[in-house]
Amino acid sequence: MLRSCCCRPLERYMGRRSSDGLLWHLDLKPHSFGDFSIAAVQANSSMEDQSQIFTSASTTYVGVYDGHGGPEASRFVNRHLFPYLQKFETEQGGLSADVIKKAFHATEEDFTRLVKQSMPVKPQIASVGSCCILGAISDGELYVANLGDSRAVLGRRGFDGERNSVVAERLSTDHNVSSEKVRREVQSLHPDDSSIVLQCHGVWRIKGIIQVSRSIGDVYLKKPEFNRDPIFRQFANPFPMKRPALTAEPSIVTRNLRPHDLFLIFASDGLWEHLSDEVAVQIVFKHPRAVSTK
Repeated sequence: MLRSCCCRPLERYMGRRSSDGLLWHLDLKPHSFGDFSIAAVQANSSMEDQSQIFTSASTTYVGVYDGHGGPEASRFVNRHLFPYLQKFETEQGGLSADVIKKAFHATEEDFTRLVKQSMPVKPQIASVGSCCILGAISDGELYVANLGDSRAVLGRRGFDGERNSVVAERLSTDHNVSSEKVRREVQSLHPDDSSIVLQCHGVWRIKGIIQVSRSIGDVYLKKPEFNRDPIFRQFANPFPMKRPALTAEPSIVTRNLRPHDLFLIFASDGLWEHLSDEVAVQIVFKHPRAVSTK
């Protein structure tokens, strides 16, 4: 049984809230390849994050969208990414890394158009963005696509096959400039911009503003014309930018599902800032919830 777990609310299903309304969870529900559950802890007065799951006889999609600067980008991804995935999968006769890239690109382009239309009345929307972690299972193959510092971690039995042990396997790359590897990647793409990555109060940030190097949205960090727009300049201080500081190109990992694969955890950095991959996997492994079958 493969069980998918993610840590943000799912609009399609009704879950249970705690007494303070900030903790939300959903008990196990079935999908094509096993079961899934969802939980969220709301940190801000306005929930900026979204998640969703789609399951059919042949494919299961899981998406977790961690918004920043406002909820608009994560909500937009929640409405548009899955329809594009299904559209391109149908057109190309199956799921592939190319289908996933096309779906992210189309979602980014549509959101950029929305920003352009909204700028006269809501200039701050140019600084709204969302990290995204997407999981897809089709024909026994797992795809994980990532933008930003959300993460997908697989729990599997160790190679010795012991039933009482589990191993954590990270399936995504954190696109966060706190990582030296990511900083070097960003700097290599901007050899003529010595201020592309700056350390502010002990924290590395792109242009001294944002830690993640990939996202949907944040168009003022991708399109110089938005950064120079007089309307946006009333909202934020401009800065010199010769080329996009961020990208919406997802990193994609594909992997055949194996008999020792037990479950997946899809979560935003709100979880991974507090739990290591190994600890999160141990929690899921040691505290399974019974599935009710009818």
